[in-house]
Amino acid sequence: MRYFEDFQPGDVSEHGPHVVSREEIIAFATQFDPQPFHLSDEGARDSIFGGLVASGWHTASLCHRLLVQSFLGQTSSLGSPGLDELRWLKPVRPGDTLRVRVEVVSATPSRSKPDRGAVKLRMEVRNQKDEVVMTELANVLFGRRPQG
Repeated sequence: MRYFEDFQPGDVSEHGPHVVSREEIIAFATQFDPQPFHLSDEGARDSIFGGLVASGWHTASLCHRLLVQSFLGQTSSLGSPGLDELRWLKPVRPGDTLRVRVEVVSATPSRSKPDRGAVKLRMEVRNQKDEVVMTELANVLFGRRPQG
């Protein structure tokens, strides 16, 4: 188990990979972002993307899933008060293989709640060509290491 004290600015880790399927792009879009370029090849053909692409929200959700599976699930995470930044830089297409690079930007103990601290994380989602497709600057609360 990793606690707040285990996060140091400059620490880097990588998580993944995940291969994005055509079916999951369409399923996510059908429920959460039903724009034509996320729903079918035909609807995407004449778009600025020229073909089917994943919703940015799908990419962000995949990023979070990879983090929970191989990172946050093994920590004292108390959740997040929010993001400072989220950017979608390149489209994610069927067959892309995504991985997440996480860097600890800062770790600040809480002044009002001594059982926790805030860690700022910079995330980059990269595809199989090592292109950055999404960046995120997130704030995560972690529990402090129990005494004794």
